[in-house]
Amino acid sequence: MLDHVGIEVGDFDRSRAFYETALAPLGLAVVMEPMPTAAGFGGSDGKPWFWVMSRGRPAVRGVHLAFKAHDHDAVDAFHAAALAAGGTDNGAPSPRPLYHPGYYGAFVLDPDGNNVEAVCHGAGD
Repeated sequence: MLDHVGIEVGDFDRSRAFYETALAPLGLAVVMEPMPTAAGFGGSDGKPWFWVMSRGRPAVRGVHLAFKAHDHDAVDAFHAAALAAGGTDNGAPSPRPLYHPGYYGAFVLDPDGNNVEAVCHGAGD
C-alpha cells in the first residue's frame, strides 16, 4: 500500500496552480508546503499524500496518475477544471467499458505532459 506519491515538475508555480484547480472538485487541496518548491495535497484529514515538487531541472514525463472521484459529476468537474487550469484534453469524461463495467473516467495532460485521470468505478464510487 502506498503512503504518498510525488511527481517532479518543470515549473512549480504553474503546476501547483494546475493541480490546485484540477483536484478541487475531487476534494483535494494543498495541506502542506514545507519548502517554496514543494506542495503536498490531501483531503479533509490533512495528510498530504500527493506531492508536486521542483528541483530546478526538466521534469520526467510519462507518469500516469489516477485520482478517485466520488461520482460521475466529480469526474466531469475535474475534467472541466483541469482544462480551465491549462491542461490538455486526453480523453473526455465517459464510460470506459474496455476496463470494466461501471468504469467512468476522464483524462488530461498536465503542464509537463503527464496523463492525469479522475475515475469512479460505479455510480456511487
